[in-house]
Amino acid sequence: MFNWFKRLAQPKVDNPAQFEPESYQGFTIYPEPLAEHGQFRLHGRITQQHNGEQQEYRLIRSDLLPSAELAASLMIDKAKRVIDENGARLFD
Repeated sequence: MFNWFKRLAQPKVDNPAQFEPESYQGFTIYPEPLAEHGQFRLHGRITQQHNGEQQEYRLIRSDLLPSAELAASLMIDKAKRVIDENGARLFD
């Protein structure tokens, strides 16, 4: 009955080109743009090893961009800003 609503709430995800992770101030940024209706949503992960445990923060924005490369580049820029503003508190 609500299948149409589930499809509306979940973006169509294709697996675009893989992008190399980038290290920044002890964090690793993984740009993972999501294909959505012919554009790409800014999406990725920020990770850090802490006490032998991998910590992860997912970053997803409403920004839709015309190419996966542009979305990946902007993801890295935004992730760096999040790291600059939050540092280790990112995982609290």
